[in-house]
Amino acid sequence: MSKYRVAVTSPLRTRSFRLLFLGRTVSAVGDAVVPAALALAVLRATGSTSALAVVLAAAMVPRLLLLPLGGVVADRFDARRVALVADLVRCATQLAVGVELLGGDPSLATIVVASALGGTASAFAMPTASPLVAGTVEPAARQRANALMGITANTSRLAGPALAGALIWAAGPGWAFIIDSASFALSATLLALVRVRHVPVPRRSVLADLRHGFAEVRARDWFWTSLIGHGVWNGAAAVLMTLGPAIAIDRLGGEATWVLLLQAGAIGMLTGSLLAGRVRLDRPVLLANLGLASYAAPLLLLAVAAPAPVVIVAYGIALTALGYLNPVWETVVQHQFPPEVLARVTSYDWLVSLAAMPLGYALAPLAADAFGAPVPLAIAGLLVLAACAGTALVPGVRRLTWPATTAPQPVEPAGANAR
Repeated sequence: MSKYRVAVTSPLRTRSFRLLFLGRTVSAVGDAVVPAALALAVLRATGSTSALAVVLAAAMVPRLLLLPLGGVVADRFDARRVALVADLVRCATQLAVGVELLGGDPSLATIVVASALGGTASAFAMPTASPLVAGTVEPAARQRANALMGITANTSRLAGPALAGALIWAAGPGWAFIIDSASFALSATLLALVRVRHVPVPRRSVLADLRHGFAEVRARDWFWTSLIGHGVWNGAAAVLMTLGPAIAIDRLGGEATWVLLLQAGAIGMLTGSLLAGRVRLDRPVLLANLGLASYAAPLLLLAVAAPAPVVIVAYGIALTALGYLNPVWETVVQHQFPPEVLARVTSYDWLVSLAAMPLGYALAPLAADAFGAPVPLAIAGLLVLAACAGTALVPGVRRLTWPATTAPQPVEPAGANAR
């Protein structure tokens, strides 16, 4: 059994992290009410699920395409400033949608454009999260800092649907966007007061910066092999989210089963985040990836229509593993990569994870129509088991112990000096 240590340093003693944490908390709560409000608003305005798909795609496509560039910009021009500008852009887009909805005759084109601009801003904001944490707390406090961020995000996910439902019922979906806009404004204000340690970055072309970031990823077998496992996990999660509701309703007792499963997952995520703030495993990436492999259980159990309580418990355990992995993974990455490439590395991480989910959403219904829902669920479960547990065969994954606080050495890509 792996040894563990308890982290005792509190990052909330640091003023800059307190401000960052408060801003991210407010923004997470605002974001939690938007998905339900967006779906309801578009369906009320158009009555078309295809229109909702267009709106969602308008945000997702620029986010995926621009994530690597967002990493370059965040490394080159200071993560705090990039995050602040991104918050202001999203403040404006959410305000525009809210005003449009409150006007009573919303334009689908306006919502699509606002979604595209918001997706573009998020492509530049997402790579800043890890550099901001690493730049505001000392290395010994990073795991607890990342765990606190995870607790905030997961608590918002747990409370978000209920909060969104109450807000939509009381005031309408437009006010959900107004509140989200205000949350981004407050987050930007707090970011303006945050002080982040300066990290000098050598000046190169954008293409050279992209190559440099990719070279850092490629040089660490524990990282890129884990990314493959994480991408497979996200694709499988999309399969479960697509096919799971029908199986729960038709064969496991109805809609209440699916709701309980989702709540068990949300509680599991929160529990995992709480554990991550306390427990440090000696082989963090190895054991976290093996924990992710437990997601095969609910997929396979759904495929055979196992009893509902068994599926719900398995899903809760699997999401507990995910809730633990996320802060631990962020901490390991912050320790193992040079700070001047951290945003680029984070952008590649997000890119692999986000790109896998649309693939799962697209393939799951096609496979279910051709072979029945149990087949893609079972295949997804076996792929998760192989991809996540298979990382144990990688030497770097097995050897990586809890990161030391010494600064890692950067990798210089071939040909970078030619520019």
